[in-house]
Amino acid sequence: MKIIKTVLAALVLCLVGTAFAPAARADDYNLKTIVTFNEPFEVPGQVLPAGTYTIKLMNSRSNRNIVQIFNADGTHLITTVLAINNYRLTPTGKTVITFSERPGDRPEALKAWFYPGNTWGQQFVYPKHRAIELALAEKEPVPALTVDELPADLNEAPIVAETPEQNEVPVTAAIQTAPLAAENTSPAPLAEQAQPSADAKQLPKTASELPLIALLGMASLGFAFVLKRIAG
Repeated sequence: MKIIKTVLAALVLCLVGTAFAPAARADDYNLKTIVTFNEPFEVPGQVLPAGTYTIKLMNSRSNRNIVQIFNADGTHLITTVLAINNYRLTPTGKTVITFSERPGDRPEALKAWFYPGNTWGQQFVYPKHRAIELALAEKEPVPALTVDELPADLNEAPIVAETPEQNEVPVTAAIQTAPLAAENTSPAPLAEQAQPSADAKQLPKTASELPLIALLGMASLGFAFVLKRIAG
């Protein structure tokens, strides 16, 4: 009987480990990041006061460029903004947030957000009039939303690039939205591989573990029954 109890205890521990494994990977899917800002800062559509915020990707299978900003503990959604892919050659082991050139005395405007270990990040899309101002100050194209309000279907949001010359051009013609050439010979990062494509939508990994847990539970019960019969 002692052997049976030991084996059952081990199986229970395995099941507990399996149950908690998806939760440990959740941040890799939504890229949840907690950031503290020491002074007011601008995000598309508004200026937020200094403080601690939770930033993460919206749980969308069709669009991995929708960023949500919450309060410090993630219980209150402050704003949802659109972004486009932004790539860098060398990833870092910490969160990197870049800002646009500060025009005048206005608060710094969030430009891009990179999750630790990723070569791809999110470059924020600003309203058209503000994107023109940032492009002039930054002397480089800035992604812009050409409508005043976000459409109900965020996948249909019209995004362009505003240039320092105040020209409106397609985003891909002015901004690096694809992997840089040096990355083409290396595997894509894990978080990038999780991005769903138009042809094959992919659910978060947290949804795929339930059948495995159920299978392991049935297997452990069967194994315990066999051991009991042998011991008897």
